[in-house]
Amino acid sequence: MNKTNRFTLMMEALTELVQEEQTPLSVTEPALPTLSTVLADVSPLPREALFLGLAEDGLPVLLNLHDPIPGAILIGADKSSGKTALLQTIARAADLIHTPDEVQYCVITPHPDEWQNPASEQANKRIYHIKDHSTSELLQSLVVWAHNNRGEDQSVLLLIDDLEAVTRLDEQSQQNLRWLLLRGSSRHVWVFITLNANRAKHLTDWIGLFRTRLFGYVENTEDAHLLTGTHTLAHLTAGTQFALREGNKLLRFWVPSID
Repeated sequence: MNKTNRFTLMMEALTELVQEEQTPLSVTEPALPTLSTVLADVSPLPREALFLGLAEDGLPVLLNLHDPIPGAILIGADKSSGKTALLQTIARAADLIHTPDEVQYCVITPHPDEWQNPASEQANKRIYHIKDHSTSELLQSLVVWAHNNRGEDQSVLLLIDDLEAVTRLDEQSQQNLRWLLLRGSSRHVWVFITLNANRAKHLTDWIGLFRTRLFGYVENTEDAHLLTGTHTLAHLTAGTQFALREGNKLLRFWVPSID
């Protein structure tokens, strides 16, 4: 059996379990493949590919770091529905697939302790507490780097855990963040930001700056519609499953466990 077929059968079985079980998390989590296993089976990936997750057909969901069209990426879901885990998966996959000359990343978070991964020493050197003065300096330095980056192949990922918290920074920092959201991807600075779905109604001006949105479990229909436009999200598995818009439909994908 080839790799694609094996993963296709596994993900189909996993999807059936989610549909049948009333308490899917206890059933599906052990069945999810580890990140290193997934990457080993889908490799080699294109040099410009950033791994986001594993689709239900067993194929990887990828972002082309050399195509600026998707722009900044918002990750919206209920609290404790896997938003931070998705950011960590993206970061760890970047560690495993790319050299620092190809991809580097920085993390802004109110909980730096959640990012202390001994397997990723480079990441530990670029974790910023959202209230530290160095966070404002980071945003300024990324804008300067982006302005000077004309055609370089290296990409920088800016992973921000909690949009609402970062919008409380000083005015200059907010201006720098808005610039990165609007123009960063064209200069190889990719911004990923999480948002608790129940706070979306208070941040509509900021949400409008994101061309691409990833959705996790959202129980409230009104909150889901605010993020997606027309879709509900309560059918997703909290903690391990996300979706993105593909035309008028949602493409669902799984977040492998980090080993």
